[in-house]
Amino acid sequence: MADPVAVCPAFQLGRPQHKQDSFLGRLRHFVDIIDPRTLLVSEERLKACIKLLDDFKHDKLPPGVSDQQLWEAQKVKQAIIHPDTGEKVFMPFRMSGYVPFGTPIWLNQSHNACVNYANRNATKPTPTAKFLQGYVGAVTSAVSIAVGLRMLIDKANKLNPSTRMIIQRLVPFPAVACANICNVGLMRHSELSEGINVLDSDGHVVGSSRIAAKHAILETAFTRVVLPMPIFILPPILMSYLERLRFLQSHRRLLLPIHSLVCLATFSLSLPLAISLFPQMSQIEASHLEPDIAMATDCKVLTYNKGL
Repeated sequence: MADPVAVCPAFQLGRPQHKQDSFLGRLRHFVDIIDPRTLLVSEERLKACIKLLDDFKHDKLPPGVSDQQLWEAQKVKQAIIHPDTGEKVFMPFRMSGYVPFGTPIWLNQSHNACVNYANRNATKPTPTAKFLQGYVGAVTSAVSIAVGLRMLIDKANKLNPSTRMIIQRLVPFPAVACANICNVGLMRHSELSEGINVLDSDGHVVGSSRIAAKHAILETAFTRVVLPMPIFILPPILMSYLERLRFLQSHRRLLLPIHSLVCLATFSLSLPLAISLFPQMSQIEASHLEPDIAMATDCKVLTYNKGL
């Protein structure tokens, strides 16, 4: 029989249930965070989870509450509440809503922009004007890249077969990756000028760092480059097999919905893999930050919220 302690470790408030120093631990953590079932959590359930965690914090926990219940309450809170602002993230823009609310290209890039903004480091307020500026820039640049890609592929039809094949197979991924990078950078550009809070080992704010902000945005942008990789690789391989099945050869009208389901399943797989590349609460050596921050603390390593 499995050891229950090993299955469910002792609860630690504000800390992930799974260790974040390994990819597998981060993957298990983010699978919880992006669980689409949390989209269905009611307001009453959320308040009950927050109260349970507050009771634990103030040593007022009612008898009979298990570690598993506490971990589940923290999972619900982390999936819905922004760690910096303490406010609810609008349902379609939570990471748990990234896959279910993903839609065709022009609206998809608009949705990406809102997801990037809603899951940013929010230790500094963003004026509405800067949000709108970033939003327009992010969507415009991303859609422009997509339209340029479409025009390039259309022109490729007039080229010789080998050149056409290279363009059609190799160009889409870097185009989508560039669009995603632009989206992240423009939606979070205010962090580069304002900086983000860095914390010591006790969770106290040491200062506001532009260098940490640059690291946070670069790490997030890299996850958005990795995110579409499986989508460009797995569906063509799976569909080449499925299309040879006798059933689908006699029911060709099912190819499109099946292809859509395959892409959706691949997206559901690639999202946790991509965002697990880095922990959400990343660390950086104090000596690599601004001199005033490095001199303001005895801690050698500081922590910052990378965002998702």
